[in-house]
Amino acid sequence: MLGTAILTFPAFPVKTMEEKELVSLSIDQPRWDQRTFFGRLQHFARITNPLLLLASSKRLEEAATIVQSAREGRLPQEYPKNKLWKAKTLYDSAFHPDTGERMVFLGRMSAQMPAGMVITGGMLAFYKTPIEVVTAQWVNQSFNALVNYTNRNAKSDITNKQILQAYVGATTCATAVAVGLNSLVKRAPSIVARWVPFVAVASANCVNIPLMRQREIANGVVVTDREGNQLGISKRAAVTGITQVCISRILMAAPGMILGPIIMEQLEKKPIFNRGRIFSATLQTLICGITLTFMVPIACSIFPQLSSIKGERLEPQVKREIIAQYGFIPDQVYFNKGL
Repeated sequence: MLGTAILTFPAFPVKTMEEKELVSLSIDQPRWDQRTFFGRLQHFARITNPLLLLASSKRLEEAATIVQSAREGRLPQEYPKNKLWKAKTLYDSAFHPDTGERMVFLGRMSAQMPAGMVITGGMLAFYKTPIEVVTAQWVNQSFNALVNYTNRNAKSDITNKQILQAYVGATTCATAVAVGLNSLVKRAPSIVARWVPFVAVASANCVNIPLMRQREIANGVVVTDREGNQLGISKRAAVTGITQVCISRILMAAPGMILGPIIMEQLEKKPIFNRGRIFSATLQTLICGITLTFMVPIACSIFPQLSSIKGERLEPQVKREIIAQYGFIPDQVYFNKGL
């Protein structure tokens, strides 16, 4: 929750228009046009920056207070715009867009690269025995469950039982796929076996995310017009959003888990790189770190966070309710798809 402390803002002398631009913006609107991929990429490249994890609790609360002050019109007109955007970036990286509550440290998208590189590197290096597979997939799905819950559409509640179902279901799916495929590819080229963890991860994402957000599928999510006015609750919008999240998560992991094994297959043919599994795991972790640095913001940018579907695609009952209240169906309706 936002702190109750009120910051006092000293006068800021205007040096240049670039440095001291007047605050004439809506703080809840992204800095870049979210209707374009490039605009979304600029936004997510900043809020998924792993360096934001280093921000102290004090800095996070100060950023939240600045953002709240801007929302309430209490921020001095002389307050530097660039500092306001820095505060907003920090706020967006650590606070949930629906609830305003601070997100769990490892559940933030800024933790995707550092945590993901270690977990993915481990899965790619330790995949040959059942115990390695089970351990690696359990760790990965534990992390995924935390991320999925943290970045859910918080307007749709989820029970502890549903969280447990999603966690167990995804872990079981990933482990079963990995162990099953390992037994089938024993005689296949070694590169095929190296790709088994990716297939398991992709399969588990298609189980974990829908199960973790099953209440959205069952009850629907809030849809609004372009101005943010609530129009109704749609299950089709929920399914659309969850599908987009599944696609994004799979694409996020694909380069590191597909190209990484190809690179390692070639490197390990050279004696200097063939120094045991720990060395191999370290190299693969670094490769995953490099790919995730780029793929986390790219994957998050593929679909808008405030996603949309055509009004005509809404369920008949929802359309009737909208017509009864507003007299027409908007061309597009909007909803938070989550991350």
